[in-house]
Amino acid sequence: MKYGVVIFPSKKVQDFANSYRKRYDSNYALIPPHLTIKSAFEATNLEIQEIAQQIHDIAEKHEPLTLRVTKFSSFAPVNNVIYLKVEASQELEKLHNDLNMNFNTEPEYSFVPHITIGQNLSDDEHSDVYQSLRMNKVLFEEPADRMHLLYQLENGSWTVYETFRLGKEK
Repeated sequence: MKYGVVIFPSKKVQDFANSYRKRYDSNYALIPPHLTIKSAFEATNLEIQEIAQQIHDIAEKHEPLTLRVTKFSSFAPVNNVIYLKVEASQELEKLHNDLNMNFNTEPEYSFVPHITIGQNLSDDEHSDVYQSLRMNKVLFEEPADRMHLLYQLENGSWTVYETFRLGKEK
């Protein structure tokens, strides 16, 4: 089965992202707006129990962090993805690195914290949409105190397998 680890932003940020995603993101109905911390990976039902425990241990070592969403950006020309840029922070980088080192996986791309709002767009559509969005002012700053292990269902949608609070349980 396919799994991944994400942080869901607040409802306010999700609503803002979804106002664009419903028009520009082909995965709109499959997963809520999110910040991917550990890209999709395969695991068996037996393996995921041990992996969940490892993620729990990693979560305990990391304090809650602040997400700063600062602008619209794009991965063009690599691919036609438009996203909300989340400022990289030491805490976010360390969390991403700890998850990847723990599972001995090399990410396919370097870590660029973001919330996807448009993908699978034609070159022309990407150019038009991005040119209009990049002029908009965006600024959200909010705490994030949990991450989620998701799994993919047969219909392609993603759902939460387990949620992990960042920091030691009090």
